[in-house]
Amino acid sequence: MAEAGAGFLEQLKSCMVCSWTSLWTVWFFFMLFLVYILRVPLKINANLSTVSMFLNTLTPKFYVALTGTSSLISGLILIFEWWYFRKYGTSFIEQVSVSHLRPLLGGVDNNTPSNSNTSNGDADSSRQNVSECKVWRNPLNLFRGAEYNRYTWVTGREPLTYYDMNLSAQDHQTFFTCDTDHMRPADAIMQKAWRERNPQARISAAHEALELNECATAFILLAEEEATTIVEAEKLFKQALKAGEGCYRRSQQLQHHGAQYEAQHRRDTNVLVYIKRRLAMCARKLGRTREAVKMMRDLMKEFPLLSMFNIHENLLEALLELQAYADVQAVLAKYDDISLPKSATICYTAALLKARAVSDKSPVPTATSFLPTLRLQLGRAGQWLSQHSLWCLPAKYSSGVSREV
Repeated sequence: MAEAGAGFLEQLKSCMVCSWTSLWTVWFFFMLFLVYILRVPLKINANLSTVSMFLNTLTPKFYVALTGTSSLISGLILIFEWWYFRKYGTSFIEQVSVSHLRPLLGGVDNNTPSNSNTSNGDADSSRQNVSECKVWRNPLNLFRGAEYNRYTWVTGREPLTYYDMNLSAQDHQTFFTCDTDHMRPADAIMQKAWRERNPQARISAAHEALELNECATAFILLAEEEATTIVEAEKLFKQALKAGEGCYRRSQQLQHHGAQYEAQHRRDTNVLVYIKRRLAMCARKLGRTREAVKMMRDLMKEFPLLSMFNIHENLLEALLELQAYADVQAVLAKYDDISLPKSATICYTAALLKARAVSDKSPVPTATSFLPTLRLQLGRAGQWLSQHSLWCLPAKYSSGVSREV
């Protein structure tokens, strides 16, 4: 019954589209006929001759002024586009054309199938195309206060664009807020803080929330943006972990009492997982790599269904630093065959492991097989070699083999 109703609606919509097209065609020809009938009363021929005579009398100065005016208008539009992109992270013309003009012109969204009887192959290909254009979260992102700001202090340049800030703000509002935040004063302040664009205003709001209550999200914001070293960030994250675990236990007991409690428990779960993941990253950055690996494995066992944070990519990074290639292969085998688009971490790690396997089997490593593995082993361990040194290593290895032969 539902399929029959959907088919009837599709037929009705197609009939309306055809009728509108026919009406516009009839209207166009009617206007042409009306202009032809009224050509004598409207003196169309005389007016056309007047216009042609006016165009013939124009001097080159007019065309110079016209070109200058059009260039000025184009420059103003370009400046406005640049300002709008710097402020909102997107193009104004593209946003207007996609959001407003495309529906009016009958554009079809690529995310939805145009026919209810679409085959499974077409649906899979459309989902794949949409996924390939999606901006993926970066689980290896640095700390904004302890690392990004340090880069700004040293170089005087901003490493983050407005587009990056907007994406981070959207993730923060998705993970750290819920509909019941207005019922708690500290969470209400933090809900406004995550939307604030000024960093100092966000930090001030976090301190204000901590004066009211031990708020886990306030500690997260201070650890991310106010802490100037990884050690300070780790201390703040430990305080956030203490507060987050208490909120998680309370919401876990009340999650089945209604939709609001369930949403609050989901938010508290996201907060707890985020804190533990960042604590593991702090441990890795401070040299406690094995401790970081243990924390990440425990976190993945405790929350196996929570894959939005991509903790396995942080685990891959730590295992590569330990040169535990067998463990890396085991983790990669679990996440390399999924149907979702593969991230850069998974693709590069798979390529490096394949290059390592080829170089191990080859008696004389080539530049293409030896260098990626060498970068993997030396770069991850923190040792630095120049480009010329890297290219000299396979040559030295080959020369040693030739002498032995």
